[in-house]
Amino acid sequence: MDKLIIKGGKKLEGTVKISGAKNAALPILAATILCPGKHLIRNVPDLRDVNTMKSLLQNLGSGVDVRDSVAVVESDGFKKHEAPYELVKTMRASVVILGPLLARLGKARVSLPGGCAIGARPINLHLMALEKMGAEISLDSGYVLGRVGRLKGTDIYLDIPTVTGTENILMAAVLAKGITRIDNAAMEPEVVDLANALISMGADIRGAGERVIEIKGVDELRPLDYTVIPDRIEAGTFMTAAAVTRGNILLENCRVDHLDAIMKKLEETGVQFEHAGNGVAVKMSSRPESRDIKTMHYPGFPTDMQAQFMALMSIAGGTSSIIETIFENRYMHVAELRRFGADIRVEGHTATVRGVGSLKGAPVMATDLRASASLVVAALCAEGESVIDRVYHIDRGYEGIEKKLTGLGADIMRIKG
Repeated sequence: MDKLIIKGGKKLEGTVKISGAKNAALPILAATILCPGKHLIRNVPDLRDVNTMKSLLQNLGSGVDVRDSVAVVESDGFKKHEAPYELVKTMRASVVILGPLLARLGKARVSLPGGCAIGARPINLHLMALEKMGAEISLDSGYVLGRVGRLKGTDIYLDIPTVTGTENILMAAVLAKGITRIDNAAMEPEVVDLANALISMGADIRGAGERVIEIKGVDELRPLDYTVIPDRIEAGTFMTAAAVTRGNILLENCRVDHLDAIMKKLEETGVQFEHAGNGVAVKMSSRPESRDIKTMHYPGFPTDMQAQFMALMSIAGGTSSIIETIFENRYMHVAELRRFGADIRVEGHTATVRGVGSLKGAPVMATDLRASASLVVAALCAEGESVIDRVYHIDRGYEGIEKKLTGLGADIMRIKG
């Protein structure tokens, strides 16, 4: 397995371009299942998860070519309606092909999803919604089996505003007969981006980004021609990296309107922001001040930035409290941050971080995607050399992170396994 070797203490300076959003690109790629033709999707990041989705679509029978951030998908015919465990086991987001398969083919066989070990993340809400829309759903040997003539519009209430659940229902509903209303829908920008992509295909969707989304089913759609939004979590990670190194960087291709909660909290720690064209300049000139956070569904502070913020708080002046409300097992990075010398205590869903004067380089191991990002952030400011193992996790969600950081002046090198 590949490793990253980082010699800390280098101030980050320069310009970095933010890639397309992984969590928007994946469902938009899945949306190509909904109609035949040649689909064109731009600003697609080069990531392991994107390659997994590419393999899933190819397994179904689509032709997929991704080059220079542009995906061309030809979905004229399907050989299969199955997503096998060998592909699905590495990525939970693969479950979003369930809705479009049922919508277009009326049948689906999708393995129960895998991915990062940060919590159970059950798909019961997905299945409940599809059953309400008329699908016959059963479980067999670790697979979800679905069958329906044509899905029917209905009112659906989500107990939790699940992102992938909302996306699955959106894609199922656009070809359903009648009107579907999703109450307590997820409001994340990635959900809105999928809705906008579906609208560009001819879907009739109102209210994306609000608590209630209404979808009026249509008889057919046209192929996609769409550009994916920038990745707000990658942007937030680079903002934190600039803060922890007391750097001065410019983020290009960055949607600041998607980063409100992250930027407000970073400003409270001492980070300075200045809007610049289609991006934002990030500057930190002093030791960060401790601040508390509580992860929330959008528009609150995102759980996907909790680990990176904890790395920043580990060298802040004072004590901070971090409360994780989304996933029950998202503190696995704590033990690794302690190896750098961080002073962190966890009780239930709350982590108490007492800032230390400096971190020391150490050998550490990534446990999930965002945990791996927090280890990179910590290593960038740690004294001496750090070795981060199992970086295949970071390759799932960050495009060429060592190249981007090197371009900002970091001393980072990838060692092939």
